[in-house]
Amino acid sequence: MTSTTQAPPTGARTAHPDHLGHVIFIAAAAAMGGFLFGYDSSVINGAVEAVRDRYDVGSAALAQVIAVALIGCAIGAATAGRIADRIGRIRCMQIAAILFTVSAVGSALPFSLYDLAFWRVVGGFAIGMASVIGPAYIAEVAPPAYRGRLGSFQQAAIVIGIAVSQLVNWGLLNAADGDQRGELMGLEAWQVMLGVEVVPAVLYGLLSFAIPESPRFLISVGKRERAREILTEVEGRDIDLDARVAEIETAMHSEEKSRFKDLLGGSFFFKPIVWIGIGLSVFQQFVGINVAFYYSATLWQSVGVDPSDSFFYSFTTSIINIVGTVIAMIFVDRIGRKPLAIIGSVGMVIGLALEAWAFSSLADGQLPATQGWVALIAAHLFVLFFALSWGVVVWVMLGEMFPNRIRAAALGVAASAQWVANWAITATFPSLADWNLSATYLVYTGFAALSIPFVLKFVKETKGKSLEEMG
Repeated sequence: MTSTTQAPPTGARTAHPDHLGHVIFIAAAAAMGGFLFGYDSSVINGAVEAVRDRYDVGSAALAQVIAVALIGCAIGAATAGRIADRIGRIRCMQIAAILFTVSAVGSALPFSLYDLAFWRVVGGFAIGMASVIGPAYIAEVAPPAYRGRLGSFQQAAIVIGIAVSQLVNWGLLNAADGDQRGELMGLEAWQVMLGVEVVPAVLYGLLSFAIPESPRFLISVGKRERAREILTEVEGRDIDLDARVAEIETAMHSEEKSRFKDLLGGSFFFKPIVWIGIGLSVFQQFVGINVAFYYSATLWQSVGVDPSDSFFYSFTTSIINIVGTVIAMIFVDRIGRKPLAIIGSVGMVIGLALEAWAFSSLADGQLPATQGWVALIAAHLFVLFFALSWGVVVWVMLGEMFPNRIRAAALGVAASAQWVANWAITATFPSLADWNLSATYLVYTGFAALSIPFVLKFVKETKGKSLEEMG
């Protein structure tokens, strides 16, 4: 019997694995790197005030300790691709797992503020590696028919990691009677908060031994038979293995590595499309989203909220982040990237403006009851609208908007801009908050407002277009 639908010669596009659950396990194991990405990024939230008190540092120095991890992130992200191409995706995951583990132990047992900063950089390097290797591995292993859904595991894992870190911090703080420096297991509570990351880090390392190497990497190093075995494992027995291996080889040989100089052109150094990608990355960070994940407990304590309650609110914010991410995953392919980004920007403007208004009533470290509730609700509203729009849309668009010839290099520049913008916000918030908390949130409100005309004028919709249509 002949089918009326013409399938690709390899059958890959319509391939269904014999055991879908096994493929889901592989993707979930790889996404543990994303979980650690989220966990490591936000667990410091529980230690900020304790570090300030223990080492008697001002806001500027404290901010550098918090933000210094982002230097490691940038280096890890920049080098992970080359490391993975040389020694394999799995070995790269194992290196990241070791770095996460070492960073957790070192951060929990620092001798001084300086080595705490060093261990933060080590953890940042692992975050950078995980941010690159997880999505790349999942894309290479997932059957094409399931790639989108399995690829979303990474973003889901990141927001779950953020939420779990806040839940763990809240639980440990309560165990220490609400004192971040209270004794817990022979250490101060904040040290235990940072040290607990050893558990998921070791689990990530163990899981990396239970999943196969990427067929694409195996073919690149001449291990064709092992690649055939894994392709059968993840794409099913119905595909034409010889044709599938040949297809991968042809694609690899025909790929041109994009170079930095290919991005140059136009009136302002880079091509216009590169600047648009940089703009998306910068706006995503300049609305102040990472303040909500790095400093939220400190923020709520600074306006008179009890420490235990402040940690609980950090956890509820993380839950809202998960809800918003799920909403974005449902609607990004239905209503499009631009409409979702604009909806998110409008919602963020409202949430941030309400926070700025509420904080304008701050006096002697206390907010009036009404303004306190407005600030709390507005903060959750802001995170919800960010998560259902810019949190997901920017990464989707950065993967789609660039022409094939410059995609990899342009994405690298845009991602680097995102880490730099993240650092700028993270490093400046404590000092700005000491100066004027309301005005700081007005600045974030301004960037959220400016993102609306930016999207309307410069960003093109990529929904439903093939990558080849991008030029």
